Amino acid sequence: MQYDIAAIIQGYAQGYFLMADDSNGLEWYSSRDRTLIPLDDRFRYPKSLRRVLNQERFSVAINRDFKAVVLGCANRETTWISPELQDIYWELYQAGWAYSFETWLGDELAGGILGIAIGGAFIGESMFYRIPEGSKVAMVKLVERLRERKFVLFDAQMMNPHLERFGAYRVDDDEYQILLNQALLCRCSLI
Repeated sequence: MQYDIAAIIQGYAQGYFLMADDSNGLEWYSSRDRTLIPLDDRFRYPKSLRRVLNQERFSVAINRDFKAVVLGCANRETTWISPELQDIYWELYQAGWAYSFETWLGDELAGGILGIAIGGAFIGESMFYRIPEGSKVAMVKLVERLRERKFVLFDAQMMNPHLERFGAYRVDDDEYQILLNQALLCRCSLI
C-alpha cells in the first residue's frame, strides 16, 4: 500500500503524531503539552552512564538496520506501533524522513531510537534496548549528533521517568508550536 508521505509529514509539521488505537486503527493525536529533550546544557545523564560511555563498548550507527529498530520499538506487550504504522515508517525511511539511531555491541543491535527529522526538528517516536544501557547510550549520542548538526528541537512527545533522567521537560502546546515552527525553518540533516 502506498501512503501519502507528503500529508504525513505535513501532519507532523503541524504538531500531530500517529498512533494505533486498541483496534490497530491509526489516528492523529496531539497533546496539551509536549516533552522535549534539551539540546543545551540542561541535558544530563547519570554518572553510571558516563562510565559506560567512557568504556566505548557500543558503536553507533544511523539506519544500519532500520527495520530491526522499528520491530524492537514495537515489540512490547502493548504497543501503539501497529503493522500499518511500521509500513508507514518504512516508507518515511525510504523517502528520507525517518531514521533509526542505533547502538551496536559488535554485530548485535543493542538498542535504538526511531524518529522523524523535519528541518531542525527531530521527533522521537520510540526507543528500545536489547542490551542494558543500549538505548541510553543511543540517547546521549543522538543528542550529541543533533547538536553537531544544529538541530533546535528534540521532541520526545510524552514524559516518562526514563526521559526525566536526561533532563526532559514539558512545554505547553503554544510554546511547542512556536519552537516547532522555528525548527521547521532550519535546514538540518542527521546524516
